[in-house]
Amino acid sequence: MTAPLTTLFKTETRLFLREPATLIWGFLLPVIAFVILAVVPGTSRPNHDLGGLSYAQVYLGIIALISLAMVSSMSLPQSLGIYRERGILRRLSVTPMRPWRLLATQIGIHLAITLATVVVLLLVATLTFDGGFPGSVPGWIVSLVLSSAAMLGLASLISALAPSAKIANAIATGLFFPLMFFAGLWLPQQVMPHWLATLSHYTPLGAASQALSSSIDGHFPPTLSLVVLAAYAVVFIGAAVRRFRWS
Repeated sequence: MTAPLTTLFKTETRLFLREPATLIWGFLLPVIAFVILAVVPGTSRPNHDLGGLSYAQVYLGIIALISLAMVSSMSLPQSLGIYRERGILRRLSVTPMRPWRLLATQIGIHLAITLATVVVLLLVATLTFDGGFPGSVPGWIVSLVLSSAAMLGLASLISALAPSAKIANAIATGLFFPLMFFAGLWLPQQVMPHWLATLSHYTPLGAASQALSSSIDGHFPPTLSLVVLAAYAVVFIGAAVRRFRWS
């Protein structure tokens, strides 16, 4: 089983790298955006309205989530939707390969891009923040693993349900902006009204943002955030595996 999965992963990786759009939107632009933010004077100063964090610290987590959302909700459903439109999935149905293997391979590729982006963001933050590495290492690891599982699970479910790339893209785009709003892209959670901040904590990227904010502040993420993310991951991935078919 290992050899076919390895071959599939290598093949899918080569096909993925032929389309640079995901690397530009999911990796390059988030890194550039954070570099610009980090070097702007005043963005590294603690802000009382943000719970003592600076704008650079708050938006470090948010930009990491933008990368995750772009890579997962936009790229993965689009890729598998194109496979379905072109009849590639139908042709794969006559091979011994099971549908979950292709799904797992796509998740692995997109997870690798997300992790690479976050590593670069953390390297930039370590070099530019006065205190060095921003926050709790265990908190970062747990938050990123669960956040990635939840979002890639959602992307996989969209891929399983959408009959074409166009419909998959429409669903993903429709979800992207509300999810990013609750993550704090336009209004950081720290300055949201209490009821809105509470609601955001029960959304995938809202819970992820809260977990990352706690990690950046040096604390382990709240239990509620981790439970919410784990629940989304289990439900989305479980539903995607059950619903994803060659046809």
